[in-house]
Amino acid sequence: MDLDFTAGEEEFRQRARDWLAEHVPREPLPSLETLEGFAAHRAWEGELAADRWSVVSWPGEYGGQGVDIVKWLVFEEEYFAAGGPGRVSQNGINLLAPTLFDFGTDEQRARVLPPMARGEVIWAQAWSEPESGSDLASLRSTARRTDGGWLLRGLKTWSSRAAFADRAFGLFRSDPAVDSAKPHRGLTYLMFPLDADGVTVRPIGRLDGKHAFAELFLDDVFVPDEDVIGESGQGWRIAMSTTGNERGLTLRSPGRFVAAAQRLVRQWRAEGDPADTALRDRVADAVIGARAYQLFTWANASRFAAGETIGAESSLNKVFWSEYDIALHETALDLLGAQGELADVGEWAQGYVFSLAGPIYAGTNEIQRDIIAERLLGLPKGRR
Repeated sequence: MDLDFTAGEEEFRQRARDWLAEHVPREPLPSLETLEGFAAHRAWEGELAADRWSVVSWPGEYGGQGVDIVKWLVFEEEYFAAGGPGRVSQNGINLLAPTLFDFGTDEQRARVLPPMARGEVIWAQAWSEPESGSDLASLRSTARRTDGGWLLRGLKTWSSRAAFADRAFGLFRSDPAVDSAKPHRGLTYLMFPLDADGVTVRPIGRLDGKHAFAELFLDDVFVPDEDVIGESGQGWRIAMSTTGNERGLTLRSPGRFVAAAQRLVRQWRAEGDPADTALRDRVADAVIGARAYQLFTWANASRFAAGETIGAESSLNKVFWSEYDIALHETALDLLGAQGELADVGEWAQGYVFSLAGPIYAGTNEIQRDIIAERLLGLPKGRR
């Protein structure tokens, strides 16, 4: 792993830094989990896309700059350092798009990717069901063959972005005759509009009144064959590609945590008690953790550039960043004390609440530890 950047990479960093300095909103946008905030973030996606900063690693014909993974990570570092708004297109850009690049058709990529990059079509993730979360293979929603396509029936829940999104992607059981002892077989990966006949979107309310998720009730929703990703019945293999992206580099790039750790250091210098060495050490640990995650990610990036994949090792990433995120925010709140609830520093409290979900979404950390134990360490399967 070579940590020296080339002249071209440094030029790209400066170009990104200059653009972000000019365009990042001076005031934070409203929460993207509100109707007003969702619209504001959608507009921001369009502003990014207008100058090809929305999806820098995509080929030019889909709205990107065609840069490699190193420059993508550089852009992520600059984006978070500049305080860029949260990406409302994250599900589509980080999860669906890599799947389409690997398994989609030319027609699907040409039709789906450009409006995704521009924020014109926002995608919801429709995987989890009431009794199928991390155990995704136990899902019961069905896709039944019909003339020219499929009829979807069932219930999806905890669907990210679904309260305000335009379309969704998910897995459905297309072959009910598959042996129940092998539930991973007979699944099909489909895309569908959220305003289609037979779709009922029911936002899931939270204590803060925001709708980060929704339930999706599907009653014979027609999906044409052109919206099947890959081969029917092969959805599990395709979905594992998506979860690799979700748990690996794309969901939580290191720039997010490096920027947060630097912000914590500034908070310590402004508010910290030099005599509180224990808290000082926790701040130092946060900086070390961010740097360790950054280096680990750069190492993985070197492997990707060499044509390798990380497979089950993505579970190591997921466990680390999700638990690090909680520790980082706990340190900030302990530093701030009661004033952590005030509006001018309340972002730490909001971030802490969100961080608590990290060990749950993208596959619970309990499941991730099973994967690490069995697939990486070769330990026998435990009792379920």
